[in-house]
Amino acid sequence: MKELIVGAHSIIYTKNAEADRAFFRDVLNFPYVDAHDGWLIFGLPPSEVAFHPWGKNNVHEFYLMCDDLKEFVAKMRRRGLKCSRIKKHSFGLMTELRLPGGGGLGIYQPTHPRPVEH
Repeated sequence: MKELIVGAHSIIYTKNAEADRAFFRDVLNFPYVDAHDGWLIFGLPPSEVAFHPWGKNNVHEFYLMCDDLKEFVAKMRRRGLKCSRIKKHSFGLMTELRLPGGGGLGIYQPTHPRPVEH
């Protein structure tokens, strides 16, 4: 039987898509396809989704996860990229990476249980 859902597509809005695409391609080394004319679509590592109670709908967040946040931050800083101070939360450690396009991207090291890959 065919799966109803075969993947997830996330969108990051940015003032400089070219710079942020280059970062995902050249720094994070994510696999990609060129859909057309430099419009890169990246493959992501296994993912998960959680539903948090909130006062309104249509509010979404996107984070990348890593196994060693301190090592990740050190590597980004060696490349001249800025990360916020690492904060400890009940779910893990978290920082915000400043993307070349000017936006921020949450990165965290989870301490919560992870679901088995789909």
